[in-house]
Amino acid sequence: MRKTYGAGIDTKKRTVNKKKKIQYINLKLAALGFPYYQDERTAQFLDIATPLLDNYKEQTRLLSSHLSPIGKRIQTFLNNYLAEVPGKKNISLPGNSFVLDTHGLARMMSISPNKDCYETDIVRSYRTAQGILHNPKHDKRTTKGVFHVVEGGLPVPNDKKAVPKQTFAKLLEAALDPPKDLMELPFTSDQEDKAELFLSLMLRPVVVPEVPGLTKEKAMEVLFLAPGNLISNLDFVESIFGNAGDPNLPENDAALDPETWTGHSGCVILATHLIHMKKKDLGLPHYDDATERQRRDGMCWKDENELYNDGGAFKITARDERGVVVTIIADNYFGYCKKEVKTQISYSANLYGLCEEEHAGGALAFQSYDLGERFMLDDRLPTNNLTFKEMTSLYSDLMNVQPEGYGIDKNNPDILYIPENAEFNIFEQSVSWANGNSNHSIKLLPTKHYILPSGYRIQMRKRMNGHHWHLTGAVAEGTLCHKPCTVSGGGKSEISKSIRDAMIQGSVIVSDDLQKDLNMVEEIMEMDFSNRFKEPYQYTKPSRSILDSTRSLGSVIKLLTPADEYSDEYNLWLQSVPQRIKDLIYIVKRRYHNEWDQHWREFFSVDQINGSPGNELKFMGRKLISNYLRVGHDLDNSWRIFQVRQDFYPAQKVQVEDDITASIIVKTDQLTDLNLQYSNPSVKLLTNCEARLFQRPDDCVIKGYDKQAESDLASPNTFLSNFEPLTREQVKEIKEDTIGFDFYTQPVKDLINNFLENDEPNYLVVPSEPRLVNGVPSQNPRYLQVRPDLVEPTDKYLAEVCERIFRKIPTSKPLYLPVNSVLPGRRNNPADPKNNVPPLAIYNPIHYQELPELFIDFICSITGKSPSTTGFGSEGALTKGPFNNLLVAADLNNALLSYILTGYEPLSSAAGYVGPKYKVDHDISLLMPEIISRMSVEERDPKYLIKNGYLEKVENIEYEGEVIEASLLGYRITIKFVHHFLGRIFNNPDAVFTKDMLRPEMQDKETFVHSLKNLSITQKRVAEGLMTDGTYEALCPPLQALVSIMVNGEYEGKDREHPDVRQLFTREYVMNSDWYKHRLKVKQERDIKFWNQTITYLEDALGRENLEEAAQKLDLETKLKKAREELTHVQSDAYIDELYGTLGADPLK
Repeated sequence: MRKTYGAGIDTKKRTVNKKKKIQYINLKLAALGFPYYQDERTAQFLDIATPLLDNYKEQTRLLSSHLSPIGKRIQTFLNNYLAEVPGKKNISLPGNSFVLDTHGLARMMSISPNKDCYETDIVRSYRTAQGILHNPKHDKRTTKGVFHVVEGGLPVPNDKKAVPKQTFAKLLEAALDPPKDLMELPFTSDQEDKAELFLSLMLRPVVVPEVPGLTKEKAMEVLFLAPGNLISNLDFVESIFGNAGDPNLPENDAALDPETWTGHSGCVILATHLIHMKKKDLGLPHYDDATERQRRDGMCWKDENELYNDGGAFKITARDERGVVVTIIADNYFGYCKKEVKTQISYSANLYGLCEEEHAGGALAFQSYDLGERFMLDDRLPTNNLTFKEMTSLYSDLMNVQPEGYGIDKNNPDILYIPENAEFNIFEQSVSWANGNSNHSIKLLPTKHYILPSGYRIQMRKRMNGHHWHLTGAVAEGTLCHKPCTVSGGGKSEISKSIRDAMIQGSVIVSDDLQKDLNMVEEIMEMDFSNRFKEPYQYTKPSRSILDSTRSLGSVIKLLTPADEYSDEYNLWLQSVPQRIKDLIYIVKRRYHNEWDQHWREFFSVDQINGSPGNELKFMGRKLISNYLRVGHDLDNSWRIFQVRQDFYPAQKVQVEDDITASIIVKTDQLTDLNLQYSNPSVKLLTNCEARLFQRPDDCVIKGYDKQAESDLASPNTFLSNFEPLTREQVKEIKEDTIGFDFYTQPVKDLINNFLENDEPNYLVVPSEPRLVNGVPSQNPRYLQVRPDLVEPTDKYLAEVCERIFRKIPTSKPLYLPVNSVLPGRRNNPADPKNNVPPLAIYNPIHYQELPELFIDFICSITGKSPSTTGFGSEGALTKGPFNNLLVAADLNNALLSYILTGYEPLSSAAGYVGPKYKVDHDISLLMPEIISRMSVEERDPKYLIKNGYLEKVENIEYEGEVIEASLLGYRITIKFVHHFLGRIFNNPDAVFTKDMLRPEMQDKETFVHSLKNLSITQKRVAEGLMTDGTYEALCPPLQALVSIMVNGEYEGKDREHPDVRQLFTREYVMNSDWYKHRLKVKQERDIKFWNQTITYLEDALGRENLEEAAQKLDLETKLKKAREELTHVQSDAYIDELYGTLGADPLK
């Protein structure tokens, strides 16, 4: 599959300048017979080419009914799907559309080349100093009443409006015949002779991730059709999913490349004018003649002037089990286009089997440490027992080994491979090691990455907002944190963001009597710690002192932190040592030099203020700085700030997903060289379907706070929406607000200054200035962020190299990075009576639910308020219910199976609020990867956490004589969890989450009970809806049991806690069940059908004379041979055996 993504991603492609793009667009317009943008240079060129263009136009006219391969597949589906509609006219897709065959044409054509602005009643586009700003009519989407599904084929979900085929046919006919003003192309809008046309764009969004050795990456095909006025929407979707080229060319025909195609096709038609159509004209019945469902859905009329869907935005979808889906969208808010591609990916995944489309965020997180100013490898760090000599032998194709005894990466010279005995020294700015009988050293530089034979990586970094430098280290084996099933505003994006932006710096505060505290520090420094263990330890050499150079700072922190392996007496003593004393010990240890010997005290002091000792600690006459982290707000809305440990450094992260994820379940025994600490029988592998992410930079209204977003928004070629287009006068006012201007990060300051120094373009977007909607700032400013791993591929490369080295995987073998930890998010809020929003304030920061309780939550997916949407309530199954054009049964069945087959046990986190009082925004979402990556695999196991008192079960409560089912909340973290695991991040972890945060009912019991009741009522209502549309019958037996319990409180006379009900959620039960075996058979049948169709299509292509050259170029003979081999394989009994442990395929019935 060949795709283009444009500037910032297609770095190896030659950049085409603006003039060349204009010439190319004009040539295409002229060739199609449309008016082109009139400039002198183009006119001269086209005059010369007139005979050639006339010939091409005539050929185009003769072939006007000819469709591309994807167009033919969609047209064939429509012809068959609408065949039974009485009186239907022949509805044909446009054959003479302007094909957007490479990324960037849409953006260039969205505004006239000699203007910086294009405005209509539905969109306003502006060329800005950092890219393009498109402001559609509406600044946010709504999910209420928007989603319509055509009757026929597969069942229509209960939460969607069911539309007669006749009405769809009329809507489709009208969609393909838009009014003249909607056909106007902005590119030529500033001249008398305007182009009025349809645009087409082909996408190939990923559905199945590549699994090296097992399957290639597979995609579906999607054709977008839009009238010229809506070109900004095509700019948007191609920037996210890539431009798949000209669909007329054989090399872009998905059916000629079956190994990369799922066999499914989609079409999206943009038609904003449909909101003006009347119900009566669309063939809908009068109210008196309508069915109950039609009355409920508003698919009937009392007044013949009633508008379809009350004149509001909607999208309508036609689909069946044949694998083609056609959607018309009657709104130009960008989110609808993206969500429709997401919906069609989900449709394809559910038909294909084995895989899921997930509403998720995720990151590969590597626990990291502040190593201070000196570092040598010690035995506390994970090791693979690999020596430098062995590493250079195993990875000789990865590095060039230098005579001095270190390696330079062949792909990136800033990555160096260093011997295991190396010492890193900030003061000397050197990396030194012994090699045989000689010593060697190289310069320690902040631009370099240093990798040890264990895969442990080290870097020299500057401290936040300071002049000091330090060393940081990151472990080799990361934790892939997957955040699925997360409601809007639940923190999908935040899980992959660095927590660094939430950190601030402040002075190190000491008590009024520093000397007394230093006396205590000195006393502890001189102690013998050899008797601290519960089980006596046999030392081969004397126990190291705290200041011993071979003992690291992390080792000292561990020494002074209570632990199970220590004696009760020692743990009691540790608890008696004030935290400020421990902090002082860590500070002294971090800065200690051997040559100081016992004279370290004289380097630490405080100033005398008004004759009394101050409280800000100084080292060698300079104030010491400590790092602090915000975790929510207090009751007065002030920040809750906590000091982090001296050895804490934010986890190194590689983003792996953000919103649209394609995942696949694979049996572990089909994969090689996995991390042996994990014992999952099957694992989930995933990929991000998006190249650019539709981000909402909430915190940019706080100037300078979100450094990453400000940097992104100041970058060139950025797609922006819902920001205010500022003129030079307005930007000048911002610059002259000297105090406010100074808060911006440097990229934004530079952006503003450069804009004011130049004459073009006329507009600028400033990150802190969202669009004004009716005079009020929009709560939903958006931009497309280039995926971080594409912007900075070094981080991903480093991660993969270090993982490979740690597991000793040669470069000739694949590296698999499956999901390690599943961390869904939920959004909570207090009551908001003004907006009729009930409370959802029952969860503490982190919960664990066993599968029955978890899936009761997932089935409902209840959410609080979010800036992305307009309401509160159930988002539906696994939070993508509103966008699903199939029954939610398929997604629920797949999701449940994925948990049961893999053994993943999720920990869910809170966003928004904890209880009704404590606002936490996304602070806990940011914190989760830090916590999880610092826990061992055993410690993440809920059984371990429950057994050791780190999780407590939430019991049912009685309130005013009524039993409230609080046990639905499962388990929640305790103060012991906070003390033990947050103690790896914070100096004083017990203060981070208060008692009433851990038990929200202590904040306001009435609100807690009201929230639980609201949750139960919503869950029951959602479950009742699943029993009306065929969903219940399509659910697998475990989920049927849950839905029955949600509605009636029991299933076959058994409640949720009954052993027989719990047994339904075990792997042993599933693997032996008939319904699971049937899923495997369904997958086999679909694959047989696909390969049979593929063979027929390839044979036909090889028999066509006009494809002879393409057949040779694309090697269709070899593809046909492979297709026949695949057919033989999938027809065999052995194929069914291979499918055991996978999802198979949902029957969809």
